[in-house]
Amino acid sequence: MKPNAVSADVLFESFRSTLHWQWIAGLGASERRFDEVAVRSARSGADLVGYLNYIHPYRVQLLGEREVAYLTNATPADCARRISRIVTLEPPVLILADGQTAPDALVSMCERAQIPMFSTAQPSAFVIDVLRAYLSKHFADRSSMHGVFMDILGLGVMITGESGLGKSELGLELISRGNGLVADDSVDLFRINQTTIEGRCPELLQNMLEVRGIGLLDIRAIFGETAVRRKMRLKLIVHLVRKETLERDYERMPSEPLLQDVLGVPVRKVVIQVVAGRNIAVLVEAAVRNTILQLRGIDTYQEFVSRQRLAMEG
Repeated sequence: MKPNAVSADVLFESFRSTLHWQWIAGLGASERRFDEVAVRSARSGADLVGYLNYIHPYRVQLLGEREVAYLTNATPADCARRISRIVTLEPPVLILADGQTAPDALVSMCERAQIPMFSTAQPSAFVIDVLRAYLSKHFADRSSMHGVFMDILGLGVMITGESGLGKSELGLELISRGNGLVADDSVDLFRINQTTIEGRCPELLQNMLEVRGIGLLDIRAIFGETAVRRKMRLKLIVHLVRKETLERDYERMPSEPLLQDVLGVPVRKVVIQVVAGRNIAVLVEAAVRNTILQLRGIDTYQEFVSRQRLAMEG
């Protein structure tokens, strides 16, 4: 089972106040888990086979007014067969919407098969939209990265680099300058759509920053509520390197912005050399300000190239 699977009870509690639903069958399967699901609305067809073409095995299944009518407006034998076929497809959760009353046979079969069934008066379309957004975000691609993830001047910035270069100490200085900590050491990353990566702190490490020689610091307790963030969207990676690494692996003034692939999304990256006497916090903030300009369409390097071209032509 994948670690990001959802259980029926978590799904129910997540939308208890939004959908005002009730748990009407399969309560004994509250910890039943499922992964990579989509909310599908079954739509009735000309016959039983046509109807089942719209039901996907092992998917959350929503039944609205039309679906319940299809299950109940037939001979008793046909109704029983249609309900039985739905149950045999093993949906992890059945949801009745549109204020529909569950057929007794469906409730009984869900109880026997231990399939959770929820009921809500909310319209089918609304329920589908709400759950699809939730499940799409929950099952987004995810990974983790070693570094210090921060809110710097309103931008989500991941500080990475070679061991022993003082990433956490840099994070502490940036916090003292009014920036915010999201996570230290291990950062959970989620791709929430095709172009956006969101970073969060593992629950065990929330508000904590480890500084060599001092130990664990509770940033929230020391600096207050405004010094920590729950999550941020990753917009920039600041990579710290030693002098020899910079000279060996990177151009001094790259003609194109550096990019790093994170879960299939290209993220802007800057490389900063760490040597004694440099104020790295100031350099990081300068890199962030420059990135903000680039995101607004202002490219300082290209402006310099244009000036140089004009000077040569003149």
